[in-house]
Amino acid sequence: MAKDVVSRLADSLWRAAAYCLHPVVIVLSFMPVLIMGAAAWFLARFYWEDALDAVMGWEIIKQINNLLAGIGLAKLHTLVGQLVVVMLATPVIVVGSLLLVTAMMAPWMVKLVARRRFPALEKLRGGTIVGSVFHALWVTAVAAVVLVVSMPLWLIPPLILILPPVIWGWLTYRVMSYDVLADHATRQERREIVRAHRWTLLGMGVLSGYVSMLPSMVWGIGAALIYAPFVIMAAIWIYTLVFAFTGLWFGHYLLSALADLREFHAREAKTRQEALPPAIDVPIEVLPLP
Repeated sequence: MAKDVVSRLADSLWRAAAYCLHPVVIVLSFMPVLIMGAAAWFLARFYWEDALDAVMGWEIIKQINNLLAGIGLAKLHTLVGQLVVVMLATPVIVVGSLLLVTAMMAPWMVKLVARRRFPALEKLRGGTIVGSVFHALWVTAVAAVVLVVSMPLWLIPPLILILPPVIWGWLTYRVMSYDVLADHATRQERREIVRAHRWTLLGMGVLSGYVSMLPSMVWGIGAALIYAPFVIMAAIWIYTLVFAFTGLWFGHYLLSALADLREFHAREAKTRQEALPPAIDVPIEVLPLP
């Protein structure tokens, strides 16, 4: 069983990477960039200084700046505030990108995977568009609350490398599991697959969360530069491409799991049918009419 999981993970991983080179995937990846890039530019243009001033007024930031001044690094006091603003803004950008990718790219990517790999997989439509929207909003709200509550813990060095990716991983696997299986699986099949593969799916989401942290480094480094708007847009595009890869990865993995599940149930049904005792023909005596 473990070998099957590893094999399916590796197979879906390289297929997802290859599908990211599809021209339509590349074109679609720029659409959320334009929307989120405009939103990020607007917020940075009109609210950056206010946000920075507010953060610099925090008592903990003042203590950090006093510590830096004590060791001769007083010039870094503004950089600390900028990094905190970037850290606080990143979840908004990430969640917005995830919702946009889900709405704009996920359906097409699932259709691409299904058409090219599983053309015979029957669509039983256990999910709906309305259900997908409400499910995404619900799990996003839960993740947002957990993020806000856990933010003070991010100041502890080890936890900032653990908590955000785990939260993103949970959010990603919950959203993708519903959307990928919405058209093809019944509600019961979806629940069965998620229950059987939940730890693997969570691991896929967490790994995607760690990969999605890379653009934050680019964004954080370029936050104080004159080219900051372009750096932000580049970071958002990388986020979007990571989510596109994640959607394809989940698509290949979950549709493969669904195909195997149906094959397993078909074999079980055939085995039960063969185990039934053979029918016995009993001759019926025809009596003459009185």
